[in-house]
Amino acid sequence: MKKQAGFTLIELVMVIVILGILSAVALPKFVNLGSDARTAAIKAVEGSMRSTNAMIYAKAAVNNKMGATGTLTAAMITGGPVKTAYGFALNAAQLRLAMDLGPDFVTSGTTIIQHSGAPTPANCQVTYGPATSATALPTYTTVTTGC
Repeated sequence: MKKQAGFTLIELVMVIVILGILSAVALPKFVNLGSDARTAAIKAVEGSMRSTNAMIYAKAAVNNKMGATGTLTAAMITGGPVKTAYGFALNAAQLRLAMDLGPDFVTSGTTIIQHSGAPTPANCQVTYGPATSATALPTYTTVTTGC
């Protein structure tokens, strides 16, 4: 009788299945997706700030609150009253009143919203620059280097 030297197809398939199970269990422990998630979340906060501010501007225009100072009452906007400057939110703290942000995001001072779960929250934030008579539009500066 001739002696076989090699593996059967069943043995090879079983080894591949075992390696697949091990990689599915072990891979998430080696790959840290938290940084990507926080980066996406802070970019989403910037988008939310922009759209919320657009709604505030529309409400301010309808209610004739387009001056250097103004206030949208709770009856005018959900989460109000919100102080405005030239129709936009006065600062990030005022803008946050109209936004539905979870506990992962904190306001630092009056102009910055940070992700509190980031290793370096100061490098995972959106800075809001309010509208002025010179700029006419607010500015948003996103930093994601420390997410």
